[in-house]
Amino acid sequence: MRVEIWSDIACPWCYVGKARFEKALDAFPHRDQVEVVHRSFELDPGRAKGDVQPVLAMLTKKYGMSEAQAQAGEDNLGAQAAAEGLDYRTRDRDHGNTFDMHRLLHFAKEQGRQDELIQLLYRANFAEERSLFGEGDERLVELAAEAGLDTDAARKVLADPAAYADEVRADEAEAARLGANGVPFFVLDRTYGVSGAQPAEVFAQALTQAWGERSPLKLVDQGDAQACGPDGCAVPRH
Repeated sequence: MRVEIWSDIACPWCYVGKARFEKALDAFPHRDQVEVVHRSFELDPGRAKGDVQPVLAMLTKKYGMSEAQAQAGEDNLGAQAAAEGLDYRTRDRDHGNTFDMHRLLHFAKEQGRQDELIQLLYRANFAEERSLFGEGDERLVELAAEAGLDTDAARKVLADPAAYADEVRADEAEAARLGANGVPFFVLDRTYGVSGAQPAEVFAQALTQAWGERSPLKLVDQGDAQACGPDGCAVPRH
C-alpha cells in the first residue's frame, strides 16, 4: 500500500501531522508493506527566494491578526508539538520560500533518502535556533549531507533552478486535481484522503480501512487458454 503525503516545510501542522501519522504507522500490523512518499506543496509559492521575514510578521500580515494573537497561535502549536514529543521554537523563527527544499527532496527520493531529509528540514525549521532560510544554499547542503546525500550532487541540484522543478510543479498540480487546498494531505492507495494533522487514532483507522478494502485481482473467464507456471508450460494438444 502506498501513502502519499503532500506537505510544506513551512507548515507547522505538517510537522505535527507527520509525527501523528508515524505513530499510527508504527503500530500498524502491515507496516513493512506500506510505502510512504512525500509530495510537494508550497504554502507561499509567490514569495521570492531570499525574501525572509519573521514568522510573526508574516502571520499578522497574511491573516490580519494582532501580534499577540499570532504569538498565542505559535504557543498553541508549541504545546501540540510537545504532546507528540517534538521540539518547537515558539519565538524568533522566520519564514521564506521553500521551492529549493522541495527540489532537493525530489533528488533525495531518487537516492532513497527522502524521509531522512524531510525530517531534518522540519527539525531545522521548527526546533533549531539557526535559520533554515537565512543562510542560503549551503545550509541545505549541510542538511543533505546529514541525511546521507552526496554534498557535491546536492549543491549541483540547488545551483540549477530547473533541476526537479517540473517534479515539484507536477506534485502541486496533482494536489489541485485531488482537491487538496491545504496541507498536510494524506492519500492512501489513491482511494482515501485524510486532510490535516489528525489524531493518530484517525490515521490508524484510515490505514486499517484502506488495507482491508484492497481487493484481490478479479480474473475474467480464461477458458482453456494455456499459460506458464511454477511447474512449467502447458503443452498444446491438437
